[in-house]
Amino acid sequence: MLSQIIWWSSNVLEVLLLVRAFRGRLATHYPVFYGYLIFVLSQSPLRFYFYRWEPRLYSPVYWITEFLGVVAGCAVMFEICRVSLAAYPGTARLARNLLAIGFVLACTNAAVAASNDAHRWIATCVNLERDVRIVQALTILALVALFLLYAIPFGRNLRGILIGYGLFIGLSVIQLAFVSVMGNMSSKILSYLHPVSYAIALSVWVGHLWSYRSNPEPQKTVALEQQYARVAAATRYRLREARGYLEKAAHL
Repeated sequence: MLSQIIWWSSNVLEVLLLVRAFRGRLATHYPVFYGYLIFVLSQSPLRFYFYRWEPRLYSPVYWITEFLGVVAGCAVMFEICRVSLAAYPGTARLARNLLAIGFVLACTNAAVAASNDAHRWIATCVNLERDVRIVQALTILALVALFLLYAIPFGRNLRGILIGYGLFIGLSVIQLAFVSVMGNMSSKILSYLHPVSYAIALSVWVGHLWSYRSNPEPQKTVALEQQYARVAAATRYRLREARGYLEKAAHL
C-alpha cells in the first residue's frame, strides 16, 4: 500500500514538473534534466507491463531501464556543469572530462566483472550503478566546494536541481552500498529508500522549478578560470618537454 502511494505521488509530481516546465519555458533552459524526467516517467508503465504480463522478462527490462536511467543521470550532471560553470568554460570542460573518465572507468570495471562471472549479471548491474552514483556524488561535492570556495553565484532553479539530485544520489549510494554488502536482506530493509529519496527530490524540484530564474552574473572577477588557464598552460609545457625528451631518446 505504501509503495503504491509513493509511486503515484512521484508520478503526479513528475507530471506537475513537466507541465510547469513547458508553461514556464524551463525546458528550453534545462532540456537534459527534463528529458531525464520524461524517461523516468515513461519507464514506470513499461516496467509495470512486463511485471504484470511478461514476468519472465521483467528482471532484464528492469535492469536495462535502470542502466539507461543512470546514463541519463550522468547527462544531467553534464548539464549541471554546463549551466553552473557557463562563465568558466575551461573549468567546465575539465569537470565534464573528469566525469566522463569516471563513468568510463565504472563501466570498464563492470564489464571486467561480468566477463569473469557471467551468471552474476544482476550483482554486476548493482555494482555498476553504485560506482556511477559514487562518481556523480563526488562530482556534486566538488561543484559545491567550488561554489563555496570561489563564491560562484547560482540561481534558484539550478540550486533546486543540485539539492534534489544530490539528495537522491546520496541516498542511492547508501542503499546500493548495503545491497552490495548484505544482499537480499538489505534490499528488503531498504526497499523504500530509493523511491522515497526520489519523491523527496521531486518535492524539492517542484518548489525550486515553478518558474524560470536565471543564474546571476558574477559581481566580481573570479580567479577560478585564471588558475585553470595557468595549470593548463603548465601541463601543456610539461607535455611538450616530455615529448621532446622522448624524441631525443628515440634518435639515440
